[in-house]
Amino acid sequence: MAITLKNPDGLPKIDVYRQVAVASGSKLVFIAGQVAWDADGVTVGEGDLAAQVEQCYLNIAAALAEAGGSFDEVAKLTFYVVDWTADKMSPLLEGVTRAAEKLGVTPTPPTTLIGVAALDVPEHLVEIEATAVLD
Repeated sequence: MAITLKNPDGLPKIDVYRQVAVASGSKLVFIAGQVAWDADGVTVGEGDLAAQVEQCYLNIAAALAEAGGSFDEVAKLTFYVVDWTADKMSPLLEGVTRAAEKLGVTPTPPTTLIGVAALDVPEHLVEIEATAVLD
């Protein structure tokens, strides 16, 4: 596998992600920020952060499959969440958990969460971009 995830000594141990991803593969895959659109461009889970996070993950998985990869090869995720407040962490993690169960993975690559004022359309609550490394 091209990615080894680590939580080094001296850094906090975060349950939902690892602090470091060490990549040894040769093919980089950069996935544009994914929003909660289905294949027809219809927003999934309007007003439901968990449902939108789940759809973003499923979209990333589809993009990875097209590149010949899977979620296990994600080296980094960046979340952009509209009007972020700490109370949104629970539904965000719920969406991640549901997506992980559907995909059969434990997605814990290094993650950055950025609060933003707005996204492309008012219905979108979250956008997630990914970088993967494939063998």
